[in-house]
Amino acid sequence: MATTILVVEDDAAIRDMLCFSLRHAGFVYEPVADAEQGLQWLGQSKPDLILLDWMLPGIDGIEFIRRLRSNEYIADIPVIMLTAKGESDDLVKGFSVGADDYVNKPFSPPELIARIKALLRRCKPDDSASASGQQLSFAGLDLDTQSHRVTIDGKRIDLGPTEFRLLHFFMKTPERAYSRGQVLDQVWGDTVYIEERTVDVHIRRLRKALEPTGHDRLVQTVRGVGYRFAED
Repeated sequence: MATTILVVEDDAAIRDMLCFSLRHAGFVYEPVADAEQGLQWLGQSKPDLILLDWMLPGIDGIEFIRRLRSNEYIADIPVIMLTAKGESDDLVKGFSVGADDYVNKPFSPPELIARIKALLRRCKPDDSASASGQQLSFAGLDLDTQSHRVTIDGKRIDLGPTEFRLLHFFMKTPERAYSRGQVLDQVWGDTVYIEERTVDVHIRRLRKALEPTGHDRLVQTVRGVGYRFAED
């Protein structure tokens, strides 16, 4: 089945260039000019990935992601933000609301396609785990790789795709401390150039999702090292 990508970009010239690049790479795409149209389309279809411009008229990219992540039916769609905002604080803001990757404007189409393929690989369920319906449990927290769901006492916890991968990694290797660089390599892959500070942002998002049941205590900061997933 072909991979479908939703393109949310208000600049017609950039939108056309994106569609040309996606078509040339063999992707199916759906172009829309603003976030409102994008959200309406998501009400009927679910793409494999979203390319999202930060600066959109009306609902901007940040608010679009907030709405996406708050809807359990589409919360797991990976998002690449297209942005002219290259400052570190701006990028952290994008990651903090649930973006999975970003590409700075202007960008080269080959780089963009490479980032899309890398993110799709990272978000693709592990075939061996999915085939066997691997389930991980730790301190009352349950993660199912087949359904891509996390539950606590039977109640579903909504996580974005990056937070899901982060939790999956931690639950597979509990009680061990990892540096931020090691977490980046394991969760994002060593071919993606992202600041180590990004790990802290997604750790905060993961803790926030686990906080209502007190499971945020499992994600521990190890001073001078990084992070560990362990019981007190």
